[in-house]
Amino acid sequence: MPGPESAPVPAPPSIRAVPGTPAPSPAPAPSSQPSSQPSSQTSSQPAEGRRSGRRRDRRGSGVRERRRLETHDRIVDAAAELFAERGFDAVSVVEIAQRAGVVEKTVFNHFPVKEGLVLSADPPMRAALLHAVATRPAGESVAAAAGTFVVRAMTMLGSPEAAEGVAAMARVVRGSRTLQAREREILGEITAALAAQIREETGADDGAVEPELTAAAVTALYGRLLELARDRALAGVTGPALADELRAAGRRGLSLLQFGLAGYAKRR
Repeated sequence: MPGPESAPVPAPPSIRAVPGTPAPSPAPAPSSQPSSQPSSQTSSQPAEGRRSGRRRDRRGSGVRERRRLETHDRIVDAAAELFAERGFDAVSVVEIAQRAGVVEKTVFNHFPVKEGLVLSADPPMRAALLHAVATRPAGESVAAAAGTFVVRAMTMLGSPEAAEGVAAMARVVRGSRTLQAREREILGEITAALAAQIREETGADDGAVEPELTAAAVTALYGRLLELARDRALAGVTGPALADELRAAGRRGLSLLQFGLAGYAKRR
């Protein structure tokens, strides 16, 4: 069974999300298998006509999906530009719609809340973290698997592709109390999801504190590394230097997760 090294790692964050608002998945390709439903023998439309109609429907569906994705991207790009220029709180949804060339309702169709333009309600980090824990090899602890995954994922923020996005996100999020509050909520939701998975796997009773403590420690490491990445990116540290700093800090945090706090900060 694969361990966390094979777990999918989400892309580094950009202005679109923390750790990234996933782009909408394209519509699944239509199946080439014949339908299991019997065709009507009483239809007045010739079989070839019905097949042509289905092909037209499929083509139409593909065009509509492409247009939807293009509209989605225009909205996100417009929001990113405006938030970078003036900050999240100073920009209205109407202004985003105008910049994107759509009506306000279209923006809300894609993003029910304004915060969703920056912070995904279901960040890829959550699913990937839970996957890393669920697929860890026998004998490996939750703390080791989850912590290792977090360190690997956050080290990606030192990649050249992520540099501009990390700094831009730092400015936007730190300039808005609304986004800061939402980010804390999302982190809490990730913590709760991880704790629930640990509780289910271990069969811990309702009074056990270990699942919540373990999950909180893991997400605290994630949150701290994210803030460190933002601090350093704003200070102009990017690329391999940032990756090295995040990796070193992450390994120290991982050591605490794996081996506990008994030997840390003893009074002299």
